[in-house]
Amino acid sequence: MLYLVLSLIAIVIVTAAIGYFSYGKDGDDTIVPPIANCATCTGENDKCELDCKLEAATKEIEYFDDEELDAYKGRAAESYSDEEIGDFEYVLETMKPHEVADWCRSLVMRGINLPEQVRDEAIMIINDTRK
Repeated sequence: MLYLVLSLIAIVIVTAAIGYFSYGKDGDDTIVPPIANCATCTGENDKCELDCKLEAATKEIEYFDDEELDAYKGRAAESYSDEEIGDFEYVLETMKPHEVADWCRSLVMRGINLPEQVRDEAIMIINDTRK
């Protein structure tokens, strides 16, 4: 009977220690919960970024009324004409700011490179939405 009680106490102590150390702690002794989803990733946590990249790679491709851009699959970012760049700009300007990151992921999954000018604008929009 004594061994059973000691075993239960040991299990409780080990379980508590694992639970305590599995979250990590920040400077003010508050437990930091795990990241809830990719929308909270700020780029400061490599594990979060890796998890989000893996998650993005397993999601189905989402279209943003931009099926016409599939014609540019495999093109280099610097090879677009002004008219072709306008096609990308039109799609970017018609979407909501919080959709831009998902749109960029969709283009990558479809093998479409953003023109350099549009890429810079998309990055600025994505950075503004993360603030």
